[in-house]
Amino acid sequence: MRRKLVAGNWKMNGSLAALAELDGIAAAAAAYPGVDVAVAVPATLIAPAHARAPGLAIGAEDIHPAPSGAHTGCLSAAMVAEAGATFTIVGHSERRIEQRESGQDVWAKAEAGHRGGLGVILCLGETDVERASGRAERVVSSQLERALPGDATGDWLTIAYEPRWAIGTGLTPTPGDVQAIHGAVRAKMVDLLGDAGHAIRILYGGSVTGENAARMFALPDVDGALVGGASLTAAKFVPIIAAAAGL
Repeated sequence: MRRKLVAGNWKMNGSLAALAELDGIAAAAAAYPGVDVAVAVPATLIAPAHARAPGLAIGAEDIHPAPSGAHTGCLSAAMVAEAGATFTIVGHSERRIEQRESGQDVWAKAEAGHRGGLGVILCLGETDVERASGRAERVVSSQLERALPGDATGDWLTIAYEPRWAIGTGLTPTPGDVQAIHGAVRAKMVDLLGDAGHAIRILYGGSVTGENAARMFALPDVDGALVGGASLTAAKFVPIIAAAAGL
C-alpha cells in the first residue's frame, strides 16, 4: 500500500515572515499521521523552515548534479541537506522551460539527490500543444524513460505528473485523463524497473485545491499531490491534506 503524500512547492515565493504558515501545516501533518506532508521552499528558507517546523519534511526546489565545483549560484545535495532539507524537486517544468533542462540534466540531478541522501520528486508533464495533438502519454512516458534512475525505488523516489498547461492556470485535466497518464507512467516504471515500479508514488500537480483534491486522490494511481500556489498558506494547503487523509 502506497501512503499518500501531499507536497508543497513554494517556488520563488516566501519570506521569514511567511514561515508562520508552517505552524498550521505542521499541526495538520501531526493531526493526519496517515498522510506524509512535505514542503519545498526557496533555498534561503530551508534552514529557518527546518528550525521552525522540525517535525515537517522540508525540501529544496532544485539541486546541481555535481557535489561541488565552479558552479556559481548553484547548490549541491549535500549543501541543502546540511541546511535541513530531506528531499529535493527535480525536473519541474518551469526549470525545463526557463533553464532549458534536458532529460539528461534531470536524470543527473535525481542521481545526485539520491547519492546525497535526499528523497527526490521527479516532475513530468506535457504542453497544451502536445496534449491537443494526442501525444500526452507518449511525451510523458518518454520524459520518464530519459530521467528515471535505473536503481530507483519507492524508498527515495516519487514521480509528479504536472501537465504544464495546468500549472497556475486554474485548469485541470479530467479525472479520466489524469488516470490515463498515471497509469501509463506506472506501466512504464514497471517495464523499466520491474516490481519496484509498483512501489513508487505518483503525485498529481497542477491547480490542485481543497475542492478538487479528493476527486483526484480517489483515482487508483494517484498517490497524492504536488501543490504550488495553494501550499503558500495553511488555510488552502490543510484542506488538501485533509482530503488525502479522508481516503
